[in-house]
Amino acid sequence: MAKVKKAFFCKNCGFEAPKWLGKCPSCGEWNTFTEEIIARESGSVSAAIAGPLPKSVPQRVRDIRESEHRRIDLGNAELNRVLGGGMVPGSLILLGGEPGIGKSTLSLQIALSSNGLKTLYVSGEESPEQIRMRADRIGIGNDECMIYSETLLENIMSQIAEQEPDMVIIDSIQTIYTDLIDSSAGSVSQIRECAATLLKYAKSTGTSILIIGHITKDGTIAGPKILEHIVDVVLQFEGDSNNVYRILRGIKNRFGATFEIGVYEMLDAGLREVANPSEILLTHYEEPLSGIAVGASADGVRPYLIEVQALACGAAYGTPQRTATGFDTRRMNMLLAVLEKRLGMKMYQKDVFLNFAGGFKVSDPGLDLAVAAAVISSYFDRPVAEGVCCAGELGLSGEVRPAPRTEQRISEAARLGFRCIIVSGYLGKGGAKRPKGIEVVSINHIAELPKVLLER
Repeated sequence: MAKVKKAFFCKNCGFEAPKWLGKCPSCGEWNTFTEEIIARESGSVSAAIAGPLPKSVPQRVRDIRESEHRRIDLGNAELNRVLGGGMVPGSLILLGGEPGIGKSTLSLQIALSSNGLKTLYVSGEESPEQIRMRADRIGIGNDECMIYSETLLENIMSQIAEQEPDMVIIDSIQTIYTDLIDSSAGSVSQIRECAATLLKYAKSTGTSILIIGHITKDGTIAGPKILEHIVDVVLQFEGDSNNVYRILRGIKNRFGATFEIGVYEMLDAGLREVANPSEILLTHYEEPLSGIAVGASADGVRPYLIEVQALACGAAYGTPQRTATGFDTRRMNMLLAVLEKRLGMKMYQKDVFLNFAGGFKVSDPGLDLAVAAAVISSYFDRPVAEGVCCAGELGLSGEVRPAPRTEQRISEAARLGFRCIIVSGYLGKGGAKRPKGIEVVSINHIAELPKVLLER
């Protein structure tokens, strides 16, 4: 054992320094250095744990043989979609989210699903009895799922080498530690070395590993930022604890795109996949209500309709309030300024509150027209015509710009029975053949919106 020494690590990027520094020279963040006591044996820590690995030599690109099974079906359609068609063998996936959001439930459902994979579920937070209670509630469909409660990395790697599973799930990386480092579990050095060891084993053996990570109060993955650089895929599990719906979003994916989302509903029996998000984002009312508009949105290749609710009322104080739930407040202020400048609406006298149904957080600029429609409806206290939805982006000059994947938004609106959709006139007549049964109204300027919106 080498001499015990003290070192300082940046909590943001993992930069190591021999003394405390106010500003990290690597990432530029202030007050992020913490002191840790470390002790290393000669050689690499990860190499000591993982054992000797086969020697690799450089190869020509044309000579590299592709794997026969490039994607593994996890038995979960929503997760397969976010990953780009399934899990790639030998990949290291990081799943993050707030406490109680359903990370452990989702990972256990993957392990228990009927996917034919021999899975080792390693838990450092729960006992096997607790996991069995959750498994009985979810349903056991995979008899090849093994539960192992352990926090010492050496023991975990020994069991992985002995069992040779197809997939390993670690819950969570912050509870795993190695004896080769004297710092406590969850520290920067422990997380970095444990993740590096798991990555080396995954790449050398082709075993897929899913690790769960805690998040800080700022919403970022706890531990060094290098953890997100080490892994192949970073997934974020989002949602409100007061709401039953959850969104699985890809933040990083070396094997596919990051614009896909998966939607789940939290039930007593676990997480239910929501194949049609529009069913949870639209509400049917007995009579038309003012301040409610429907927008056609799209995340990746998945279109869905979402209900936008707005309330514009007289300002009680000198400065009007601006509150948005699920939408960027700064963008809402910009849209309100466009309505005031281009339509003459006195928004400086109004408090404006904006909400998206279902607790969704949406950043799609194609919903600008729906937000403006909801505000206009509430401002004049007149409901939007029945069966009308919107899809378009607003510019500062009041022009209505085409939304990405407008044709898919139109098809989704037609499939759900909407009779009219308002889009940008700059879209043109080209593109795919538009579905029958829905009227496509094109406008070029925001000044045309009130007439087609309220008088149909």
